Amino acid sequence: MRVLSLILITFLALPLHACNSPASPPANPIVHKKKATSKTLTIVRPVVKDTITVTAVGDMMLGTTYPDPGNLPPDSGKRSFIATQPYFAGSDIVFGNLEGSLLDHGLPATFKKNLKVAYLFRMPTGFAHVFKNAGFNLLSIANNHITDFGENGCKSTMKTLDSIGIHYAGLDVCPFSIFKKDSITYGFCAFAPNAHTSPLLLTRHVQAMIRSLKAQCDVVIVSFHGGAEGPTYEHVPFKMESFLGAKRGDVHAFAHAAIEAGADLVLGNGPHVSRAIEKYKGRLIAYSLGNFCTYKSVSVAGVCGMAPMLKVKISKKGEFISGNIVSFQQNHQNGLTRDTLNRAARRIRLLTEKDFPGSGLQITDDGTITSLH
Repeated sequence: MRVLSLILITFLALPLHACNSPASPPANPIVHKKKATSKTLTIVRPVVKDTITVTAVGDMMLGTTYPDPGNLPPDSGKRSFIATQPYFAGSDIVFGNLEGSLLDHGLPATFKKNLKVAYLFRMPTGFAHVFKNAGFNLLSIANNHITDFGENGCKSTMKTLDSIGIHYAGLDVCPFSIFKKDSITYGFCAFAPNAHTSPLLLTRHVQAMIRSLKAQCDVVIVSFHGGAEGPTYEHVPFKMESFLGAKRGDVHAFAHAAIEAGADLVLGNGPHVSRAIEKYKGRLIAYSLGNFCTYKSVSVAGVCGMAPMLKVKISKKGEFISGNIVSFQQNHQNGLTRDTLNRAARRIRLLTEKDFPGSGLQITDDGTITSLH
């Protein structure tokens, strides 16, 4: 207990540095030009947002070059998100969990090489443009695969995302990001129960970071990578979860603590299956958004192949207004395709009804989410 207290005190005392340094891009202006005379006068007026649209998906890894460079999608992954792009349009934030490093060469971290069974994800740095061109502007790098290739993999990932202007957070050296888009200042932080990530299991640390962000930002988005993995773990267990002998967090307690500290939207990933959603204190929690685009990296059989896209409208104060679950299906042959049977939405509705019967939400067959009160 004495050692844990010292660790906690150390984390709380650490100076925090925002990702995507040194400065975030300026707000997108609307430019109005008066009719030209002898001089042209340009009047710049900032966009004022009353409603924010956040589109979020779960785990993404576009194959790996290790140990076989042939484990990558055709055409350098350029068509990975072709089926999803119409649904990203009009979003202020497009979010996903980047599960693996962006690195062109290098060997796995020593502790990974010593594992009896290890899944190691190393995507070429050029694949970052696939995410950028699809519309992603916010990524979590807090997960158990960001460190597959050690410090080199982490540094290369951060440098690459910085170079193309995608915001990110989740490492102990980069726990949060603050940026402005239109008239809204966003704060983002991400947590995982893994080494060198921002610690999911230290609740006081989590809440202190979120409170600090809320004091500086209009909207705070929180991501977590937690919970056990696989098709037998679709339900939220309301207790500490473990997987392969490691503690993976009490995700229900974490999400509620995050909102109590000031989070406006909590987005979960990690179990590789979808989980329920819940409204708590007027804010939305998605306990797992499952797999989304994971080319030949993990199983996509059965419920693991259901790929939900969550579209949420929130007020500029972060309050939940409405949402929609757009269902996709994933397989190793065809990648992502739109699922007109809406199986991901129907599955999340069933899980929500069972795990959170008093969630305050209604989910229709087509995935529309409305608030009951």
